[in-house]
Amino acid sequence: MIGLLQPWPCCFFFRISFSTFFEPTFLLLHSALSGVPIKQSIAVTGSVNQKGEVQAIGGVNEKIEGFFEVCKAKGFTGEQGVLIPESNVQNLMLKEKVVEAVREGKFHMYPVKNIDQGIEVLTGGKAGERLPDGTFEKETVNFRVDKRLKEMAEKIREFPEFVVGSRRKD
Repeated sequence: MIGLLQPWPCCFFFRISFSTFFEPTFLLLHSALSGVPIKQSIAVTGSVNQKGEVQAIGGVNEKIEGFFEVCKAKGFTGEQGVLIPESNVQNLMLKEKVVEAVREGKFHMYPVKNIDQGIEVLTGGKAGERLPDGTFEKETVNFRVDKRLKEMAEKIREFPEFVVGSRRKD
């Protein structure tokens, strides 16, 4: 988890004119906002569309096998693995040693359909569904992110001169 000891200047830009957001960046941002650490033993690759659906990637076999070799060289802990798009499962043609390590529980593969499934694998906690009133289930990762964003929005209102589009009254 990224720990922020002091306030730091930052801007969030969400590009909505294109269909993808790089998944590892999104997960990192989610972790920082929620205060929930992400597991460092699981490799993540891919992209997520604006609906939160994890999209297929190229080179999935090579990416899995590359991380597998790193884990093998460092020594298996039983916790290491890869988060991959579920839509790539049909493309898997892994080396036998990777398949055997998965069978033995030394290495894991986590196919996911959406970002919430990825959050749950990487945090070990529940992502949280949006409720009819627009809030999230209490004490879930998404609830914590939503709460933090609301706190940040309230804080910025204390400094209207920094809000884009606001006018200073001199």
